[in-house]
Amino acid sequence: MQEEFRKRIDRAEEEAVQLLSSLYLMAGAGKDQGAYGKFSLEAALRAEKLACSLRHLVYDTVGVKKREYLPLAGDAQGIEIRTQEGKFQIRIPRLLPKRRNRKSMEYLLDPLQGCLEAYAEKNGCPKYRECVICIIHTYSRENPVSRICDYDNLEWKQVLDVLASFLLVDDSGLLCDVYHTTESGAQNETRIIIMEKTMFPDWLKGRKERHF
Repeated sequence: MQEEFRKRIDRAEEEAVQLLSSLYLMAGAGKDQGAYGKFSLEAALRAEKLACSLRHLVYDTVGVKKREYLPLAGDAQGIEIRTQEGKFQIRIPRLLPKRRNRKSMEYLLDPLQGCLEAYAEKNGCPKYRECVICIIHTYSRENPVSRICDYDNLEWKQVLDVLASFLLVDDSGLLCDVYHTTESGAQNETRIIIMEKTMFPDWLKGRKERHF
């Protein structure tokens, strides 16, 4: 068993070295946007792979249970949950991963579920029957316009599955409407707001009046 864990630590060390190499390449890309984009994506994916590897190592070696660890991971990522004026709101300080990116989904979904579980235990969660789920994709103003993804290229279904297990009676399209919108901001982030259908027209009007 010790040999197996040693091998896993060695693999994590190798991943950390590869991540550091990608960061050096990013720093050396200068004004070459193509090279910078390539190396930054490579670094991000390696960082997520490393984080997931270390999570599983912690579960298996130091006796920390997954259920205990994941809310801490969510806090470290900056995931915020609150209810305000009848709306359930989640802020994720990153963009949703692109579809079929397994490591990125594990990196995000497990902590999101852990944060929702911790919130539900402490505060309880509403159960929406007929609702609108609003997803606000905020891109940093420093990003080129070409980096903005089509909504169908982002992995949203798995996020919906996690939300549904805590917040929805049923995620059927007959009961649940989904609204996507994109805006620019100081940093990349995703905000998810769940509300009763009757609240949506006023919420949408308010956003348009604030010129978001």
